[in-house]
Amino acid sequence: MLVALSESFGTDLARGIGAIMLYAIVGLVLMVLGFYAIDLTTPGKLSELVRAGLPNAVVITASGLVSMAFIVVVAIWTSASDLLEGLITSLVYGLVGIVAQVLAVRSLEWVTRIDVRSTIESEKYTPASFIVAAAHLALGLVVAVAIS
Repeated sequence: MLVALSESFGTDLARGIGAIMLYAIVGLVLMVLGFYAIDLTTPGKLSELVRAGLPNAVVITASGLVSMAFIVVVAIWTSASDLLEGLITSLVYGLVGIVAQVLAVRSLEWVTRIDVRSTIESEKYTPASFIVAAAHLALGLVVAVAIS
């Protein structure tokens, strides 16, 4: 059985691979910016605390990254069908989502009166880190759905 490919198959395939790479770059940029947004707005230097193996810093940082991934994924998923417009809307929605996420999490931490600095700097796991992590994840989902 002989299968014939369309004349545009190779071009379409190359264009699709290029789009994947461009969206991956936009996603990576947004994730890096999201990490730095979390790091800058959280007391202490998260990257150093994570490298030191402090369990609460690891839990909070990981949940922050997953919540940023929700936002980035939905920003890409809902982007326009035109490649350039899609990349631009993904980037803009992702940036707005990151700002909204940081503001929402910091507000929730303020409302709950959790001492985030002492929580993330503790060498022992503390239940408060689970609350902060849950806030990151829950608000990341809320912001992601708001983008859609």
